[in-house]
Amino acid sequence: MADSDDLSGGEESREELMTPAELVSRLEEAWLNEKFSPELLENKSELVECVMEQITHMEENLQRVKKGDLKASVHRMEIDRIRFVLSSYLRSRLQKHVVRLLSHLQIERFFPHVLEKEKSRADGDPSFLSPEEFAFAKEYLANTEVYLRNVALKHMPPNLQSIDMLKAVPEPCLDSFVFLRVRESQENILVEPETDEQREYVVDLDEGSQHLMRYRTIAPLVASGAVQLI
Repeated sequence: MADSDDLSGGEESREELMTPAELVSRLEEAWLNEKFSPELLENKSELVECVMEQITHMEENLQRVKKGDLKASVHRMEIDRIRFVLSSYLRSRLQKHVVRLLSHLQIERFFPHVLEKEKSRADGDPSFLSPEEFAFAKEYLANTEVYLRNVALKHMPPNLQSIDMLKAVPEPCLDSFVFLRVRESQENILVEPETDEQREYVVDLDEGSQHLMRYRTIAPLVASGAVQLI
């Protein structure tokens, strides 16, 4: 990352004071985790807001740099890079609860399951969706149900004129394999439970090591920040 401290200055989030470099590092971590996770992760709306404020601050300071200054070109490239990471992070989240209707009414994504997960979370647990994402997903659900009813369901026999979206849309595949880097050493991670054919399989994860593992196994470690998807 280019040195942007002189253009951006410090920004204080609701939870902690971070330098510009730490702020962008947190964004990149959230981006990679969201990009490679098969399920929607906890939303980072405060982080997104801080990064957007940071970009605005950098843009304002960039206006004060003399034209033709090489430093201006370097910082412009850094601003564009941060914008790309931020846009990709938000796009990755949207793709996990957006439906795309094809000519054969094939449902690509699994937004009903995201809404169900959000609805069933316990009081005090962090929200998986920002208010804007929640409203977006609910609107897509309503529009999809109206669309299906108007173009297909109303033409079917009465006993086939309803649809359970949770059953119609595939669930996220939590058993897919992901690459990860260990940030904090972990002991006795259960990889495979005991069955009639095999004993349980437990491993230790050393700090800095990289692995290919089933996502379901390490999902809690992704949420806690102990591992980073890569």
